[in-house]
This record gives sequence, C-alpha cells and structure tokens, in this order.
Amino acid sequence: MNGADLLQVADKHNFAIPAFNISDWAMSQGIFEIGEEKGAPLIIAIHPDELRHVGVDFMPGLIQRAHRSTVPVAIHFDHGASFDQMLLAIQTGFTSVMLDGSMLPFEQNVALTKQAVDAAHAVGLSVEGELGTIGKTDSEAEEGTASIIYTDPDDAVRFVEQTGVDSLAIAIGTSHGIYPSWMKPELKLDLLQQIKAKVAVPLVLHGGSNNPDREIGQAVKLGINKINISSDIKVAYHQKMREVLRDEGLREPNSIQPACVEAMKVTAAQKIDLFDAAGKADLYLSPRLLATM
Repeated sequence: MNGADLLQVADKHNFAIPAFNISDWAMSQGIFEIGEEKGAPLIIAIHPDELRHVGVDFMPGLIQRAHRSTVPVAIHFDHGASFDQMLLAIQTGFTSVMLDGSMLPFEQNVALTKQAVDAAHAVGLSVEGELGTIGKTDSEAEEGTASIIYTDPDDAVRFVEQTGVDSLAIAIGTSHGIYPSWMKPELKLDLLQQIKAKVAVPLVLHGGSNNPDREIGQAVKLGINKINISSDIKVAYHQKMREVLRDEGLREPNSIQPACVEAMKVTAAQKIDLFDAAGKADLYLSPRLLATM
C-alpha cells in the first residue's frame, strides 16, 4: 500500500503502525508472519545502509511477499538523505519514502523535502519528512545528534504547508539505538499534544526502541501514528543467534535462524500490542469486499 493510505486509517482510529527495520530475508519473513498472526498492518522499513547490505535485487522478492500478505503493507525507504536516494527508492519499488533533511537549516530542509514530494507524488508514492533532530546513543544506531533539537509546533505547520509531506517525523525526546544505563529517556508528551493540535498529517516517532512502554503507549493515545522499531528487534534476533551459534556443529540456516526469528517475533508482537495495532488490518477491508465474505 501507499504509506499515506496506511497511516490515514491509523490516524482516524487512533493507533500506531509499527515500522520494523529489517536487514535480511529471514527477518523480513518473521515480521510478515507476526503481522499476519496479530492481524496488524505493517510497514517494512529499510534505510540506506540496510539497502546497501541486502542489495536492490532483494526488493522484488520482498514486494512479491507483500502482495501475498493477508495484512496491508507499505514498504518504506527510511532516512533517505538526498534526492538521488529518493529516485533510487522510487525506481526500486518502495511505496513510501522518507527524505530526512532534519540536520539542515529549515529552508534547506523544506526545499529538499519538497523536491522529494514532487517526484514521489508524481508516481503515486507517499513522503515522510522530519523536523527537529533525533538523538543517537551508539555507533550502531542510525544517524542522530548528540543533543536533541525539539520540533517547534509553528515550524511544523509551516513545514507541512510548504513541502506537502504526507506524514511528519517529530522530535519529542527519542534517540536512535539502545539507551545506556545512565541515560533516562523521557518524552515531551505535552509538546506532542501541541504539535498534534496544529498539524493535520499523521505524526511519526523515530527512535522508538528501548523507550519505556508507558511513555510509548501514551504517545500513541496522544496522536503518534507510526513508530519506527529497529534496534529492539535486531537485538532480539542477534542475541538469540549468538546463543544458537555456541553449538559449533551448526552450519545450516534452517538449524540456526528459526530460533532467532522466533525471538524477534516475540519482541515485535509486544510492540504491535503496545501500539494498539493488533486486529486493525480489518479496518482496511473495503465495504464491497466485506459484503462478499
């Protein structure tokens, strides 16, 4: 599905769609499986470094699997940083793209995001923009800043009006990666409420891994409609892989990866429930289709 169509339903019914970042085929299949088991709409997210890892030839299989899914799916190009990357994502078959100009001055961010919107909308794809900056907790995380620049509600209004984005990632206190023990994450939920009251498009939360469930659940109730989860599912997947590989006699993928996928699915299922997305796939069935069932 087009990402905008997916998120408009979430906005209307007050839940958040999980955007799970995957980096290999086994992970992607596990995410499809848990989404289908939970009856939850899904966003399969791949950022530029992940795309370099799997390669563009990975995409046709992923797209074919999405078409066979029993739940609505968008395939999202996450944290694209340039117009050339947007063109690659469009040509590769993503149905949703993100232009992340959050590190740029406001006017440059607007100009670059607007360029992406014009190109993507011309071929029926949706665009996510970002305003404000997300923190970064370690070297393994996606890009971020040492200190968070919170999204200004009035700037958010201007940004959406001037770019035409379909959704907006906002900075309310999250960071990419896994928080170290000394760092206490804390979301500015009052700021989220101010932005939601002024901005008409669905709102997105990046850095959703490792935040307290209470805060994330409250953010969903207050208007977040898409939450990116990368580190949490990768930690679950690869920690289990380290355990499995202690048996040095194992070498076949079907002896190694199924337990890792199952561990990841447990984490993904908890996120789906936390975001109130379980069972929401039925909301995307058309009245005409329902009448034939």
